[in-house]
Amino acid sequence: MVIKKEKNISLPGLHGRPIPTDVFYAEEGENKPVLLFCHGYKGFKDWGAWNLMAEEFAKNGFLFVKFNFAFNGGTLEEPIDFPDLDAFGENTYTKELDDLKVLIDWISSEDFPYANITDLSRFTLIGHSRGGGIVVVKAAEDSRIQKLISLAAVSDFGDRFPKGEELEAWRQKGISYIENSRTKQKMPHLFDFYEDFKQNEERLTISSSAKKLNIPYLIVHGTKDPTVAVEDAHNLHEWSTNSELFLLEGSDHVFEAAHPWNQNELPPVMEKIIKKATEFVKK
Repeated sequence: MVIKKEKNISLPGLHGRPIPTDVFYAEEGENKPVLLFCHGYKGFKDWGAWNLMAEEFAKNGFLFVKFNFAFNGGTLEEPIDFPDLDAFGENTYTKELDDLKVLIDWISSEDFPYANITDLSRFTLIGHSRGGGIVVVKAAEDSRIQKLISLAAVSDFGDRFPKGEELEAWRQKGISYIENSRTKQKMPHLFDFYEDFKQNEERLTISSSAKKLNIPYLIVHGTKDPTVAVEDAHNLHEWSTNSELFLLEGSDHVFEAAHPWNQNELPPVMEKIIKKATEFVKK
């Protein structure tokens, strides 16, 4: 089976920065369900085993699309890691929702280059970690989305902000930094990030969005996730009446993958997830 890959297509974002986008699909077959994947915080579309995951979904008959959020810290020329920390500092949740809308509009348009082989009646969003929260919000507000999958998703954006004195110090300075343990970069966050959240808090409350969902929703989480507790998955499942919980015993936040991922095979846990997700979308 020949898997076609179009890498780093430049889509114009709504805030002056391009959105680097990848499309994976098998040459044979048509009427492919669309899977649109959102990476998480300090993530990017080519992280770890995501390319292998994309290929596997393509082999399973999907048109798989993944992209970098425009303000994730990458660039079109260097989409891996974080060459543009200024852009990273300017990111907000609402910008990510705008980026996702650009992707959904593009895929749904008559000008979509792969329109003749896709089936938009089977359009699924899939998001990892913070991207999992983003896809819940977007799926609740966009009727074009037919199914939803989250991987190790957060269930509350507000909860992840600093509190008390730490929040006040951030407000005073206007900027704070978090170290990336892998690249050792000091990654900035402008206080605008928090202010944007507060101004849009109703829209960005994941519990409200999850309660509005009436489409099928698959919630995937590792029971030993040290980054986003498995309780978040239980919350999402409780709020969303048409959801299914798929827990992976002993698995971590990235399902045993890492960056860089130099192996030619997926971690067995990720193979399980792809099998489960394929059945979920196709049933």
